[in-house]
Amino acid sequence: MRVMVIVKATDSSEAGAMPSEELMAAMGKFNEELFQAGIMKSGDGLKPSREGLRVRFSGTNRTVINGPFAETKELIAGYWLWEVDSMQQAIDWVKRCPNPMPEDSEIEIRPFYEMEDFASVDPAGKMAKQEGLLREKISMQESTIQPYLFFSGRCEEAMAFYEQTLGAKILMKMRFNESPEPVPEGMLQAGFEHKIMHASLTIGKMTIMASDGCDDKSKFDGFRLALSVPTESMADFAFKGLAEGGKVDMPLVKTFWSPRYGMVTDKFGVAWMVMVPGEMS
Repeated sequence: MRVMVIVKATDSSEAGAMPSEELMAAMGKFNEELFQAGIMKSGDGLKPSREGLRVRFSGTNRTVINGPFAETKELIAGYWLWEVDSMQQAIDWVKRCPNPMPEDSEIEIRPFYEMEDFASVDPAGKMAKQEGLLREKISMQESTIQPYLFFSGRCEEAMAFYEQTLGAKILMKMRFNESPEPVPEGMLQAGFEHKIMHASLTIGKMTIMASDGCDDKSKFDGFRLALSVPTESMADFAFKGLAEGGKVDMPLVKTFWSPRYGMVTDKFGVAWMVMVPGEMS
């Protein structure tokens, strides 16, 4: 079950008093224990109510009320979101928490509603399905997309090339014969046993994954990697390096969206767009 664990505000938290070094260390240790136990999903402290506001609803009217708010005992100073087996488990963990305030304080535990709690008003499960889809969409906002390039047996050569031309950093590489699990029989082209099964490298802030693939049939087609650099001189440097042994598809020129933009296909068949970001006019 999911619970919100609410740290109630006190006079000192409303005054903006910072926690002591000892409390910060103790709370950090407690949070680490929560994390290691798989209990803590998130948590933060809140600034005093004088830095917040409220919006009052009355029919169609909306009124903004600036803080501070008078009833300290009704305010919160921070919270955690926990995943626990029961309220008793939440109570046991709260009892282990360091006192979050220099004076007497309270921590409140409130369970979240789950969709099964609404079964009586959603007998067909329509709202539950909609809520599930929404949660999946929200979760997808944390996902990442990374290019995975297959070099048809030239992966090691390509990584060395990008190290030299673009300052790439190799994070790891594993060969097929180093795999902790055997490669299925007949999967690899003859001679690929010592080729790279998986590698990752960074170019600037982007992480790229790469492999030799299982044979020499892979082709790069239908996409380009867009390389943005901060200066025109850097664009010239990267473009020249990528073009060595490759093919210039469009020379570096000034465009309405970039002071420096060009397209090149390197000697491994990877197509690039090199550009200096600019404001569209």
